[in-house]
Amino acid sequence: MPAEGAAEESPAESTPRPAGLRAQLRAQRVPLLIIGAIALLVAGFGAGILLAPDTADSDVSAGPVDIGFAQDMSAHHAQAVEMSGIALTGTSDTEVRRLAYDILTTQQSQIGRMQGWLQMWDAPARATGGYMAWMPQDEHSGHGHDHGTAGMATMPGMASTDDLRKLRAAKGPELDTLFLQLMLRHHQGGVPMLEYGIEHAETTEIRTLAGQMLPAQEGESRLMTTMLAARGAEPLPFN
Repeated sequence: MPAEGAAEESPAESTPRPAGLRAQLRAQRVPLLIIGAIALLVAGFGAGILLAPDTADSDVSAGPVDIGFAQDMSAHHAQAVEMSGIALTGTSDTEVRRLAYDILTTQQSQIGRMQGWLQMWDAPARATGGYMAWMPQDEHSGHGHDHGTAGMATMPGMASTDDLRKLRAAKGPELDTLFLQLMLRHHQGGVPMLEYGIEHAETTEIRTLAGQMLPAQEGESRLMTTMLAARGAEPLPFN
């Protein structure tokens, strides 16, 4: 008999969760994240259309920079969302989970907005002639060429197929460190596009969005650098 006044401990409280149950609960988070990501994409898409100015009453139309930025940044964001989803479902680190959640939710919503604008502009959702053809090559490659009409096979900072495979296979602190390294490099690769969009986009939508993204991602980059140092790790060389 328990002592008088003592709370009676239930079996559920006294028995630790078995490993199988923890794995099941973690597996259940994956479809929930997918559902949430789709909802954010749809919400952002609707906001992009509803909040866009009436192009019939505007003297400003989307130019190559606006369309190229929206197409390429959507693709760039999509990989960040993918990596964040891997980290969010696999990590037990509170700081990493919070960062991954923030990146996933913010960038998925921004993808929806950009895709909504592309539809309003009667432009394809994705570029067909390579990435970053809307930017002068000296802005992202350092070669000093004029406008790069052919585009690039991949964008700077993007994780490779092998990088993503390693991230999916990683566990524990290895997962946390690799996620931070890949995402930091990913953010760094997006900076030239953001800066160019702020300076050269024709529409208020792209200039404003790029102007919001740049300080946010710079802040996250500083945070990730600090988090890596706290874990005894260094940033990856920039590709």
